[in-house]
Parts: sequence; C-alpha cells; structure tokens
Amino acid sequence: MFTDYVKILVKSGDGGDGAVSFRREKYVAAGGPDGGDGGKGGDVYFTVDPDSNTLVDFRYKKKFRAENGKNGEGARRYGRGGEDLYIKVPLGTIIKDAETSTVLADLCEPGQTELVFPGGRGGKGNSHFATSTRQAPHFSQGGEKGIEKEVILELKLLADVGLIGFPNVGKSTFLSTVTSATPKIADYHFTTLEPNLGVVKSEYGDSFVIADIPGIIEGASEGTGLGLQFLRHIERTRLLLHVIDVSGIEGRNPVEDFNIINNELKSYSEKLSTRTQIIVASKADLIQDEEQYNELVKLAEEKNMKIFKISSVTGEGVKELLDFVSKTLKTLPKEDLIEIEEIKKVYTLEEKEEFTINRENGMWIVEGPGVERIMRRVNLDDNESMHYFHKSLDRLGVNQALKKAGVKDGDTVSIDGWELEWYD
Repeated sequence: MFTDYVKILVKSGDGGDGAVSFRREKYVAAGGPDGGDGGKGGDVYFTVDPDSNTLVDFRYKKKFRAENGKNGEGARRYGRGGEDLYIKVPLGTIIKDAETSTVLADLCEPGQTELVFPGGRGGKGNSHFATSTRQAPHFSQGGEKGIEKEVILELKLLADVGLIGFPNVGKSTFLSTVTSATPKIADYHFTTLEPNLGVVKSEYGDSFVIADIPGIIEGASEGTGLGLQFLRHIERTRLLLHVIDVSGIEGRNPVEDFNIINNELKSYSEKLSTRTQIIVASKADLIQDEEQYNELVKLAEEKNMKIFKISSVTGEGVKELLDFVSKTLKTLPKEDLIEIEEIKKVYTLEEKEEFTINRENGMWIVEGPGVERIMRRVNLDDNESMHYFHKSLDRLGVNQALKKAGVKDGDTVSIDGWELEWYD
C-alpha cells in the first residue's frame, strides 16, 4: 500500500522537577538546601530511513512521545535526561504543523536528521534559590513542559523526470520500456493507482530517475479523481515529459489534451506550470491521422518546446528522447521545493514570559506560560516561598498590569487556577 499523507501526534519530553531537599548529616549543623535539578526532557528528531518509501507505518501508530526527564533528588543529585525520540520517515518527506501548515523540516537528503521539537528544560532544585536572606528555601522549580503538536507528514517523491498526461496514453508502457520498473499495464483508464519509479541508465554511464504520476485529469487540481493526491509528487522533478496519445484510436485531440493538463498544473502551482517540459507524442506506430500530430508539432513550435514522436512498442524515437533528456538534465538545477525562509527548522520553547488578564464573573483571571512557570516553583504553604512568588509576579509585571486593569483590595485573583485575595 502506498501512503503519502498522514497526520500524527508528537510530543517532546517534559523536564523533570527540581528537588526540595536539605542536607542532613551527622555532626553537620544547618547543612543547607541541596536539592538537585530535574533532567531535560527528550528531544524529537525526524530522520531519513533509506529502507522506506511509504508512510504506511504511520497509518497504524499515530502517537509518538519522547521520554520525560527524571526529577532531581537530594545531595544535589541531578535527574537523568529523557531519551531522545527518532522518528524514521522516507526520503522526500516534509513535516508540517497541522494547525498552521508551517513547514518544520524538509528531509530531502540521504542521512538527513532534523530536530523538530526540543524537550522541556529541567527545573532547578531549591539549592539554586538560597540567598543571604533566604537560607532555607522550601520551593524548587518545576520542569518545563515539552511541546505537543499534531503534525502532517507529506511524502513528495524524489525524481528527476516526471511523466504527466491523461490516463492510458502510454506512460506506464514507456516507463517499463526504458527502466526495470514493472507498473501494471492494461487497456483501460486508471490502471496506475500509485506513483511508479524507475531508473534510466544511459549509454554514457549516467542515470536519472523517472516517476510515472497517475491520476492527472481535468479538474485534478480541484480534487477530481486521484490528481490532487498525486500532483505533489511532480513538485520536486526538474523536467516533465508530457505524454500525449497521437494515435487517434480513442478519438482524443492531442492539442486539447496538452492544454487541459497544463491548465491543471497551473491551477495547482504557478511555479510548476513553468517547469521545463518536453512533449512526447506516443503510440506513433498506431497513428491514424497525421494531421493531428502536425497540429501538435505546430503547438510545440509556438511554445518553444521540444517534441519527440515515439513508440514504446517498436522503439521508434525512444533512444533519441532519452539522450535529449539526459543532456537537458545536466543543464537544469535541482528544484527547491520550499524556499529556505519558509522552513521553520525547529520549534523553540518560548523564552519570553507572557500572560493575559481577563475579568470573568467578578474575578480577575491571570493566565499564560509565565505565571504557569512561576506557580510550578512555589509552595503556597511556605512563607518564604510566597515572598518569592510575589516578587516573581512583580518582576513579570503581573502586579502592575492588575493595578492598571483596575483591581481593588479584596478582589479575587485567579492565577493559573489558584484563587488568591488581592491586597496592595
């Protein structure tokens, strides 16, 4: 089964919590705080698997989680870091944020590995919060949460040449003739239900990869048939061979077919419509009306395109076509599927501590990653910890923002779910 589009849930590891501990040792008075730090959560990497060519495995496993970091312990013992998670995908896979469609990574090189979601930082133990005036802190820092996102894996085949054209025009037969690929071939439409790849080796010793792209018909760019599903696979190709049946057996008009397919390419991608294209007039051994072929030749001249008249059965024109393709490829740069600036290589944990203040049912609601991290550091039953808590809110700007919003003495303020009474 060929699968080229899946959606999965990925989560990097949470950081371990810092420890609240005090040194207690015989003959050592007032040993002081010695809580160790929590371990860092595991990172999530995507890496190219050379033995895979489909995303079918992700149809059955949808959730991937890196290991959490371990909590710190007394005697300044640090928690162990969580094990990193490596997710193997086929060459040519793009990873996107399912919510925003932001491209997180494009794995288009053999052996490529990309860090996509870093693990959460480990929390600091109470030994870090000791000062000359706060010698026995009864609080530590909680570990930072990892990143949990739904991502899209989209496979775009890596081929030098893409075969395009209506069904049953001879694409699969041509591929089987010039490569060792064995696509299903029959005398009816939509024989090919998944892309087929083949390697052409020229007499000069060089080689290139051809992909037979099925399902491109009128309306394909809008989802008709299988076209939209497979159009993505020709985005990476450097050269397009537009195969057109000129035999006249099915009553098709070659010029009309050319225009319809190119309109679909343009509707799907403006960039794709400008890709270098060679017209391949197939089934030359069965031509019933030379006039239609001549019209196609005129069209090729108008479009400044090269045209080859071939027969995959008799071999007519095939060698000349392959020689020209081989020479043309040497002049064409590899296509960049995505502009570099569009790729967000890795999600980063937010450094800036932000918060929001809203009023609901007479209560002030303070939420956001900044206050959440502060709340994870405090022990509300400890006076020193509460003093640290209020200073942290002041540094973050929460107190000032509440005053500006109109908070009054005696008002209830909910901070990350904890309800407190406000007094200035």
